[in-house]
Amino acid sequence: MTRLKIGGVPEHFNLPWRLAMEEGDLKAHDIHLHWEDMGGGTGQMVRGLENKALDIAVLLTEGITKSILQGLDAKILQVYVTSPLHWGIHVPFKSDIQKVEQLEGQAFAISREGSGSHLMSYVLADQKGWDINSLKFNVIGDVYGGLWALENNEAQAFLWEKYTTHPYTEQEKCRYIDEVVTPWPCFAIAVRTEVWEEHKDSLEKMCAVINSKAKQLKENPDAHEIIAWRYGLKKEEVRNWLRETEWNYEGKSYHEAFETAVEYLLRLGLINSDEAKNYEQKLFLKAETDIYG
Repeated sequence: MTRLKIGGVPEHFNLPWRLAMEEGDLKAHDIHLHWEDMGGGTGQMVRGLENKALDIAVLLTEGITKSILQGLDAKILQVYVTSPLHWGIHVPFKSDIQKVEQLEGQAFAISREGSGSHLMSYVLADQKGWDINSLKFNVIGDVYGGLWALENNEAQAFLWEKYTTHPYTEQEKCRYIDEVVTPWPCFAIAVRTEVWEEHKDSLEKMCAVINSKAKQLKENPDAHEIIAWRYGLKKEEVRNWLRETEWNYEGKSYHEAFETAVEYLLRLGLINSDEAKNYEQKLFLKAETDIYG
């Protein structure tokens, strides 16, 4: 039995993992995963990979790309969710802010440095033509910290996946004003390099099982009801999310998407030219093919 520690956000994107573990699909291949919910998101998972608290992580494409190019000893197993992430732009419920343009020069709540909420603040600023060097941040840990920061005027904006935060907008803990969409597939599966070298066959089987489980979920006519019940979301919201979301059903490589991410990170000054050199060799297990190729 191969035993591995894996981390991911406690969100609906990761239901295929939960189902594969609960229904015995992974155990059928002698794989036992110990899942850790990572409410702090990508930044928390990067730390987990660094200190070997995690073997595998399901995390944001831009975050893992930046971390590996800056020295994290890990590799991309594959893209997990091929569609982009829709980040809701949230402001204090009682504030006068109505438009994104009013956020220029304001403080953004972020879960951790290097997290998606951090990096996407730069993407938003770049798209709006703001001076990215003048961005201000307040590190808050997780979504609950972000809501607290908005309610207590410790930040005027908070970026988080819009369907996850929808219940909080209904509870008037924050107000959604717009969204910013990632210019690349949103989630990737990463593994510490030494773990890959020791468990290559099991990791390949794991990816194949998860991709198949994601396809089953996508094709299940009751998927919206299952997800709504498990994650406390409204069925109609889940239907919309399912229409927007595609997983990597066949385990294909999406190396061109990482090229876009690297170019963006370089242009925003979040990595330097030396870090960007030979990025394929640094990011991938194989530079030209996916792990099934």
